[in-house]
Parts: sequence; structure tokens; C-alpha cells
Amino acid sequence: MINRRQLLGAGAAGATLVSSKAWGQTMNMGLPEAAVRDSALTQSPTRPTSGPDYNPVVTLNGWTLPHRMNNGVKEFHLVAEPVERELADGMVARLWGYNGQSTGPTIEAVEGDRVRIFVTNRLPEHTTVHWHGLILPSGMDGVGGLSHPGIPPGKTFVYEFDLTKSGTFMYHPHGDEMVQMAMGMMGMFVVHPKDPDFMRVDRDFLIMLNAFDIDPGTYIPRIMTMTDFNLWTWNSRIFPDIDPLVVNQGDKVRVRVGNLTMTNHPIHMHGYDFKVTCTDGGWVPESAQWPEVSIDIPVGAMRAYEFVADHLGDWAIHCHKSHHTMNAMGHDVPTLIGTNSSNMTRQVRRVQPEFMPMGTAGMADMGEMSMPLPDNTVPMMAGWGPHGPLEMGGMFSVVKVRQGIDADDYEDPGWYENPPGTEAYEWTGELPDFAQNHSPKTQITPKPTSKG
Repeated sequence: MINRRQLLGAGAAGATLVSSKAWGQTMNMGLPEAAVRDSALTQSPTRPTSGPDYNPVVTLNGWTLPHRMNNGVKEFHLVAEPVERELADGMVARLWGYNGQSTGPTIEAVEGDRVRIFVTNRLPEHTTVHWHGLILPSGMDGVGGLSHPGIPPGKTFVYEFDLTKSGTFMYHPHGDEMVQMAMGMMGMFVVHPKDPDFMRVDRDFLIMLNAFDIDPGTYIPRIMTMTDFNLWTWNSRIFPDIDPLVVNQGDKVRVRVGNLTMTNHPIHMHGYDFKVTCTDGGWVPESAQWPEVSIDIPVGAMRAYEFVADHLGDWAIHCHKSHHTMNAMGHDVPTLIGTNSSNMTRQVRRVQPEFMPMGTAGMADMGEMSMPLPDNTVPMMAGWGPHGPLEMGGMFSVVKVRQGIDADDYEDPGWYENPPGTEAYEWTGELPDFAQNHSPKTQITPKPTSKG
């Protein structure tokens, strides 16, 4: 992480502030350091050093923005700027983001805090920041032209408000937002409860759902795409390069998921049921929490769920829209299942000797074969597990529950070894009879003739 400091004072080039009460409080004060991070690895949680205690969140493949205290106010510095983000090994996207990355760093604070957030604009056009879901003064809401003027290129505005409730929130532009959000400008804002014991968990993970349409061999998203995205990401990473959620057996775990894509996402976790404990509006009372194994995240919304990590193993967590667990999806690919492609293959190989026909028996062979790819793209299916290709991509990761994981340890423990007798295996003995039905009519189950 690299820190850089800019000074704000008389004659300082490219610095101005929102015309508000905050001007008198901050004029001629040095800006807090603008922390920058370019690593795509998950940052270990940063423990609070002042104020009420809380258990910090862990942003998958992301980090938390540091702050400084200034006369009782928590000050942060966001820099909106062009960034390069490694979406996966072998693929880099040229995006817009904050402080060196897209998605931007997570902002963490505590209910009752007063925050002051400096926003410096290094984009080629104006921008704003909307604090999605937070309760604040109208002039701090970040809607360009309505709340305040847009932040011009090269200028710095400041937002200042009190955090009146705890929960999970988001931030993103409300100025040319179709372009700026399609380019990756978004981040999460977590407000911890003032009471450290309220809704406390042992592990607290944070996932932002976002998506891009980037043609193979290119680097910049197609900003006019409405539905046909080809890269579905968590915190601007795609499987197999999304870090696992590492958990100690017995931990109480929270997973917070925000959605700033153009469609809903049913997030499903294997091996567990869980309770939904938080929505955009706030915490769900215990009497109203409901059990799920999948939770749908609407557009522009957040959901959080909790579970106790009782079951050892490696458990998949993913979006249950099957195309969202694929990378670099082509939407005009014909279905070749059941076709004989031998004649076509002979003809194509006359001009392209390396051609390999795929898809006549399904698409699983794409996960097993290493085919040449255009520059700066990734396979549609990628990632290997202990027993072969996982045939997944995009919005997919693994919850890894182990014994003996230290409280601040989030390192990948490797693959789980299933105990003897607990893994499916090939059967070579005699098979029981099996029934078949080819009728579309409802079948009435016969009543048992004897008690067994």
C-alpha cells in the first residue's frame, strides 16, 4: 500500500470544497492521506484503534480505507481515478474506480460517528458520490445537479455527516452514472453498531456483485450494455481468482452481499442453511429472521445472512443463475449437442489446423482442455479442485470450514480431505431395479400394502 498526501490551502492547485457548513470546518486543513492499493488479494481485517470496539469486515479481494481522527471526526480520502484491475490471472481491465482499484475500498465506521470524506476527482469528466442507503442531509446526498454541483476534474469536494444508523450500505456516482458505474465505480460502506455486542459475529465477509461486458482481446467495458454482460464478478474478480471464505469451525459467520449490476442474483451456499439478518433498511429482528439456503439480491440492494460454521468441508457459494458462473460468455454460440461434427471439423482444419470441435456432448470438455485464447481474456470454464476441473467461473467461490483457524487468519488452507466413508464413489456391484415414466400425466403413488 502506498500513501500520498496532498495539501489543501490558499493557492493549492485543483482543490475546492462543497459550499456548505463543512467549508468553515475544513478550509486550509491538510487532506488525509489518500491510501492506494493495487493488490487483488484479500486484506486482513484492520482492527479499530479508537472509539467503540467492533469486528471489522473482510472484503473479498479488497481492502478497507484507512482514516484519521481530527477533533473527533473520522476523515477519509477517496480518489476517483482511472485504474487497472486484474479481473483474473491473465486478464486486466482498464476501469474507473477509487484509490487504485475497482471496486473501491470499503469504508468502515461506527453508528454515531461523524465522518468527513474528501473526494478528489482525477477522471476526465465530473463525478459525484452518492451514499446509498445512508440517512444524511440533502446537500450531502451526492446527486449531481440536485444535491450539489458535480465535482469537476482536478477538484476536491468534501462530504460531512453523522452516521445515524448501523448496517451495510454502498457508494457510487450519481453523475453520468450509466457510464461511471459500467466502468466500475462503486464500493461498500459498513456502519457497525454502537453496542459492540449487538449482532456481533466472529467472521464478517463483504461481497459486491458487479459485471462487465469486455470483448476478448480488449480492455475497456462496453458501457452501453444493458443485459448481455459476459463477465460476472465479485468485487471485480472472477473465479477461479476469487479468494475463498476461510472460517474456523464453530465461528458465527456473516456474509454481506450488495448488488450494483443490472439484474438480480440468487446467492446460494452449499452445506448450510442460514438466517437473513439484515436488509437495506436495517437489521431484521430475531423474531422476524427467516431461514434460507439461497437469498435473492435485487438490483441496488443489500442482504446479509448468518450461520454457525458447524460442518467441516469445502462448500460452494455462487450465484444460482448458471450463466453467471461462467466467464467470457458468448451469447451467439449454437447448441451442437447430438450433432456429428466430423465433416465440419475436416473442412475447418484445412484453414485452421488447431481447430477442436467442442459442445457436441455438452460443454464440460471446455473445463478439461487448455485451448489457445485471445489476448486478455479467460476461459469460459476454469479452476481445478482436488478431483478435477470445477467447470465454474464468474460468481463462484468456496467457503472453507476448518478446525484450528486463528481469529485473524484468512489464508487459504488448501483443499479439504473428506474422511473415509464420507465421499461418493464408483459402484461396481449389482444395481437395484429402477423405474421410468414417459407419460406426462400425474402419477398417483400407490398406498403401501404392508408395514415395513
